[in-house]
Amino acid sequence: MAKLCVYMNCVFVLVFGLSSLSVPAEASPEQTKTVEFNVKPGGVVYTFSEAFRDYECSFTYASQGGTNEQWLMSVGLSDDDTLFSCSVWRPQGKSYLFFTQFKAELKGTKIEYASAYSQSAAAGHSDVPLRPEEFTIKDSTVTHNEGKFSAQLSKLVAIGRTRHDEL
Repeated sequence: MAKLCVYMNCVFVLVFGLSSLSVPAEASPEQTKTVEFNVKPGGVVYTFSEAFRDYECSFTYASQGGTNEQWLMSVGLSDDDTLFSCSVWRPQGKSYLFFTQFKAELKGTKIEYASAYSQSAAAGHSDVPLRPEEFTIKDSTVTHNEGKFSAQLSKLVAIGRTRHDEL
């Protein structure tokens, strides 16, 4: 089990079970960075990117409805520099925007784990994973599936293996 990512200004614990991963328990605050950005409606495609050391996360999206929303992006490395994580989320929870598309791209890594979430009033405003058919995970991207994505997004997490070689 590995814990990685950042949530607001403190460490967000993302627990995932991938038997191929054997990494330290979590990333220290010095290994992470969180920045705020506006998600803008209007159907225009926007990209927000943030880099950490030799790695970068880009979040590309288009959305409709409502007004700008404040979102956060966290990027960071595991303590042993073998995993790079990117999390994008709305700290207030449910987004009132309808996303017509989204894509997260990790540069310099190969994605080992990714997931996307919406929030449901029926589930008490808790994170609800998108159905597997709503998005596709490739080597370096996580992308919505046209015609299958429900247009609801509140969080996106991607973790990639760096090309760090042990001596």
